[in-house]
Amino acid sequence: MTDRFVIVGGGLAAATAAEELRERGVRGEIALFAAEPHVPYQRPPLSKGYLLGAEGADSAFVHPATWYDEHDIALTTGTRVQALGDHRLTLDDGREMPFDRLLIATGAKPRALDVAGAGDPRIRYLRTLDDSERLKADLAPGGRHVVVIGAGWIGLETAAAARTYGNDVTVVMRGEVPLASAVGAEIGSMFRELHEQHGVVFRSGAQITALGPDGVHTDGGVIAADVMVAGIGAAPDTALAEAAGLAVDNGILTDAHLATSAPDIFAAGDVANPMHPVIGQRMRNEHWANAIAGGKVAAASMAGVDAVLDEIPYFYTDQFDLGMEYSGYPPLARDARVVYRGDRAAREFVAFWLSPTGAVVAGMNVNVWDVNDQVQRLIREARPVDEARLTDPAVDLSAL
Repeated sequence: MTDRFVIVGGGLAAATAAEELRERGVRGEIALFAAEPHVPYQRPPLSKGYLLGAEGADSAFVHPATWYDEHDIALTTGTRVQALGDHRLTLDDGREMPFDRLLIATGAKPRALDVAGAGDPRIRYLRTLDDSERLKADLAPGGRHVVVIGAGWIGLETAAAARTYGNDVTVVMRGEVPLASAVGAEIGSMFRELHEQHGVVFRSGAQITALGPDGVHTDGGVIAADVMVAGIGAAPDTALAEAAGLAVDNGILTDAHLATSAPDIFAAGDVANPMHPVIGQRMRNEHWANAIAGGKVAAASMAGVDAVLDEIPYFYTDQFDLGMEYSGYPPLARDARVVYRGDRAAREFVAFWLSPTGAVVAGMNVNVWDVNDQVQRLIREARPVDEARLTDPAVDLSAL
């Protein structure tokens, strides 16, 4: 093929798509435009190993800088795509570039606080490599009062890192239980207990009214803060797609092949809201595994291969001495019943979300390893399982 393939984005989905195009024998020009000054990188280390100082920046980069030249991929960093027209891009320096196939992988942007004082430059968000570098510099000395606003995955991972560095940490949240919308109140309470045992203080049911030099103002008083971190979620970066008239609703709408509403334009990663062929509904996913799977499917589709994104969503977290992997379909898990095998008190267990028919729709292994493949197999088979055997640690999961 001799077409020109253009990829907009500097994250894992973009870099994976570029690699997949070459691996599928695409010989045409591949141009990749990253808005940040860095070569494409992945985000998990930013709130885990890199933030903790256990890994260098190289751990985040998808490929070394030399890889792009070696694979004849024209990488341009520090450049934004300003507009998208009929098979043509306009860059922020005014240049125009035609394309035959386009992938939009612009990711997501952190949701900004909307209270008085929210523009204070001392407030930290955690989305980019530079964000992680600044936050690490704030946290590493220790001995500071850190307030984390939000108790999702980013908020709790940041709180764990801040506490590990020896800071006093308070997590402010609107709800009563962290992660309740993601994993339910029961498992969310386990994460809260984990943090509290390591000295993290939670202010639940709190409404933030302002941010000031003295700290975080809430309806329950002022929480002193040397460092303020906002982790209240992210929104898909759909500005380019919207301006071009693509169909957008909680991300760029795509089919299972990751094709958008416009011909020859595809979307992948955090910004895409694809139709998932297994569950028959749309499912936008902001996690690492989805960026890899989506990048590969989008590239295959751009190359003319009949590929669909039918992977089971997967993510992981590391907080203090707890490691966890989750696989499953969040829309199906919301109304499912949770059962357990293993020692919940010791935080060494596997949780399963069961549908009304008794089929596994999601699973989470906590400090139990080498079982995720079996968990995913049970989810993929979508058949009722024997609950007694499922929850019995003496029964090998491979026998179910």
